[in-house]
Amino acid sequence: MWAALTCYGAVMKYVDGFLLVIPTKNMGKYTALSKKAGKLWMEHGALEYCECVGDDLDVKFGVPFPKRTRVKRGESVLFSWVVYKSKAQRDRINKKVMADPRMAKLAQDEMPFDMKKMSYGGFKTLVDL
Repeated sequence: MWAALTCYGAVMKYVDGFLLVIPTKNMGKYTALSKKAGKLWMEHGALEYCECVGDDLDVKFGVPFPKRTRVKRGESVLFSWVVYKSKAQRDRINKKVMADPRMAKLAQDEMPFDMKKMSYGGFKTLVDL
């Protein structure tokens, strides 16, 4: 039987993952929004908040992100994640973030990306070296 896997002295971490397509012209607005949102997640207890923009996506194996996301000319692919100690902690933190008046203020602005093209999910950590 497996012993409890640990990372940072706790049960394996939990990750919320995001895949977004954004008009490249909106990257500045998205970056500003993301910095504000990331600060909220970190303030409420997230271990890590990371936003990455596609750079080397012309791969010859698997399904490249641009094909998977049906990205068009003038759009960029973003891959992002938020790390938590556990799924229970994620649920508590997300509840706090969504109740934070600063998040409500951010949500009032028009999103700089198409929400219909966003993919999101919660992930159990399988390997963390």
